[in-house]
Amino acid sequence: MSNLNDPRPPLPEWILDAYDVLATHATEVEDDCDTQAITRDNAVDVLLATEELTLEPEDVDYVLRRLLERGYFYEVDDELRVTTPTDYSDN
Repeated sequence: MSNLNDPRPPLPEWILDAYDVLATHATEVEDDCDTQAITRDNAVDVLLATEELTLEPEDVDYVLRRLLERGYFYEVDDELRVTTPTDYSDN
């Protein structure tokens, strides 16, 4: 179930599960202790290897595209940076 206080558009549960997996594998960005990131290649590897989900490579591409389109991640160079609902409340 999606969080009613989350301003990001809702996504199917399996995509949110993938987001949770990626967010737990993200590490803090140097020079910014509030931002976590994971490289795109690492994100693909994590999603294909996790036992929590059963995804094909095409599914992983779809998941990453949807998470970027809906604002769950933003991309800087080859990094996918995690956004959280609190990122939106500062505006």
